[in-house]
Amino acid sequence: MEDSESQEAAGASRRLIVLGSGTSTGVPVLGCDCPVCRSDDPRNARTRPSVLVRLPAGDLLIDTPPELRLQLLREGIHRAHAILYTHAHADHLFGLDDARLFPKMIGGPVPIYCEQEVEEAIRRAFPYAFDERAMRIPRGGVPQVEFSRIGPDESFWALGEQITPIRLHHGRFRVLGFRIGGLAYCTDVSEIPEESFAKLEGLDTLILDALRPEPHPTHFSLDEALSAIERFRPRRAFLTHLSHSYDHGPAEERLPPGVRLAYDGLAIPF
Repeated sequence: MEDSESQEAAGASRRLIVLGSGTSTGVPVLGCDCPVCRSDDPRNARTRPSVLVRLPAGDLLIDTPPELRLQLLREGIHRAHAILYTHAHADHLFGLDDARLFPKMIGGPVPIYCEQEVEEAIRRAFPYAFDERAMRIPRGGVPQVEFSRIGPDESFWALGEQITPIRLHHGRFRVLGFRIGGLAYCTDVSEIPEESFAKLEGLDTLILDALRPEPHPTHFSLDEALSAIERFRPRRAFLTHLSHSYDHGPAEERLPPGVRLAYDGLAIPF
């Protein structure tokens, strides 16, 4: 989806692709026979949450969900040059093994930017990638990565872009959103702490968690997401991490101007 020819031209070298717009169960949900899970609207087929940011210097992947291989094949994407992590929950992490082919294509280990607790979770979940013997395995056999520690207090550079981490609360968990220029990606959020407000001002595009219309202890509801959008007033906003509570077409018709539902495969120039 491109909003205008002028935006397409301006964003030709910078584009965010929504790889997965769903919640941790995905949609359709196993064992569910609701109208959305049985829908033939492809926008209602939602894999676990991830995005890829296409930049002049390479492709920046945010999170590695369990369907990562299928998402990349669907979009014709062969590799990522770096990976950012919002947090270490299974629906955002457990596709990392699919990245083991990336080093063959980029000529070396994949840089991973994450907080300390995420690095520790990766090392526990994929111990075979960090065994001494793994260093002798040819590229493509196990994930080969290089960690760079990040946190909410300092911006960093990756693939020639300044990236600003944003502290978010996900129930009792602490997670990161990310801002690149005028675009911010904030998934898995139930509260935006006051100290993060300034990092979300002056946005062109905000991609924000809105799990379901009803309240939830660890995610924004639709009304909470819309209140945050009203607070920060981006030029446009897309809702993501969506459950089977949303039937894409009818639900989007009820959204205010400038707010739309994300869907798998959505391309957003910025």
